[in-house]
Amino acid sequence: MNIKNVSTDLRIKRLKQMMLLSVVLIIFLLAAIISVLTIKKTDAALKTKVTSMTSALNVQMQMNLDSYLQRMETIGTLVFAEEEVYQYSAVDSSNDEYEAIKTEQLIADKLYDLCIMENFVDFAIVYSNNHPVGKMSNGTVKLFGDSLYSDLEAMINRQKTADGWSTGYKENYKRIYYVKRVNSDAVLVISFYTNELDDVFEHPGGIDDIAVQLVEANGIVIYSSDDGQEGQVLDPEVAERVKGRSAVTIMDDKYLITLKECGDNWSVVCSAPTRKILKEKNDVTFFVIIVTIIAAAAASALSVVLISKIINPVHEIVDSLSDEAHNDLLTGIFNKKTFEKKVEEILKQNRSLKKKAVILLDLDNFKGVNDTLGHAYGDKVLAGVGDILKRVFHADDYLGRLGGDEFCVYLNISDFCQGNYRKHIEEKCAELCRAFANNYTGESGNYKISASIGVAIFPDNGDSFGELYKCADKALYASKHKGKDTYTIYEENMPGKEETK
Repeated sequence: MNIKNVSTDLRIKRLKQMMLLSVVLIIFLLAAIISVLTIKKTDAALKTKVTSMTSALNVQMQMNLDSYLQRMETIGTLVFAEEEVYQYSAVDSSNDEYEAIKTEQLIADKLYDLCIMENFVDFAIVYSNNHPVGKMSNGTVKLFGDSLYSDLEAMINRQKTADGWSTGYKENYKRIYYVKRVNSDAVLVISFYTNELDDVFEHPGGIDDIAVQLVEANGIVIYSSDDGQEGQVLDPEVAERVKGRSAVTIMDDKYLITLKECGDNWSVVCSAPTRKILKEKNDVTFFVIIVTIIAAAAASALSVVLISKIINPVHEIVDSLSDEAHNDLLTGIFNKKTFEKKVEEILKQNRSLKKKAVILLDLDNFKGVNDTLGHAYGDKVLAGVGDILKRVFHADDYLGRLGGDEFCVYLNISDFCQGNYRKHIEEKCAELCRAFANNYTGESGNYKISASIGVAIFPDNGDSFGELYKCADKALYASKHKGKDTYTIYEENMPGKEETK
């Protein structure tokens, strides 16, 4: 054997090993540097997106709560439709006993008719002698005792409307009360269990770790998505971060918190430990680091593929939050905030001033459906309206629910139709009216759901969404005035509802 050749081969082998080791180290270092930079960048982007989307979801929940409480107040107001309700007094010594029994039965029947589709614990009128008429639970009578009327009356904290909301009576946070004055000797009380708010504060998909709470001004939790928190003081660390705020979004190393104040000195608070919100990203980051170490010698291309494993889960989280935050949960189309923002953006970009249209529609007689068939049935009708809009309009049109039974469409008029844009708008409105033509609902199909429609044209009637909305609203009022179930295109100096009073 040639010792010199052996020595040379050994040196060549060692050189190859050193070169291979150098390549592996270079690949590892490049992958490590790219991984660290990507993790930091996506971490910051994720925090910004999660904070923004969670804040938008908090606003949506606050709007849902306001809508729910407003519905309760509306039901209470309907009680006053009967003259006997607000004129009768059970404490009047001149009452004929037989007539009093008949009147109280009439009042009770009216109350039961109004609350038959609601999960109320109490729906009754209580007189100053503690005599209730209507649906009054034994638990409430026992809880209040001889103070039934006086303590309910004390819950009226809004002097202008002579009503008020209250909870935590005798440290009992299982119920929420709405009290409204009927006359000088009587109050109306509506109460329901706190867990009825589960649907109002339903968790959006993808953020189950967030705790949703309704909190009094004194920090007591009225409702919590985490069982057993009602009646307890808000987590001190959360309370300290939102102290003195009416609306705030915070994300630090320990907590993600959003707060939005609503009526009656209540606030909707969403909170979660930051580590839970970022848990998926952290798990993926750890996985990528381990796999990168194992696969560093293979190729730099493999490192790029592995790094993408950080980006993909982040996109999935952000996309999930974006859908929930930008879309109306009931109809699947844009919510008010997102719709207005997108329309404003596209109008600003429309430098060529091509014709566009804002189509505003309001359901006719929808309140009758809600009052007669119930709120849940009304939600199905609203969801159906969303489906109708999706069928009538194209993918490049924007659809939005502005609130309640009011919807809006941004109609993108193609270059082909610009020459006869008005005819195109009229055809779309007519098609929309036809879509509502056979839209009957109810168990016997005896409720027709139609829409009054108002149209404003860009840039003729305005160059911003706010200006176009005002014009479309006036045109919509004209459609209502014509007899509903029709459309009107705005004309100059067309009066609005306020201007006709």
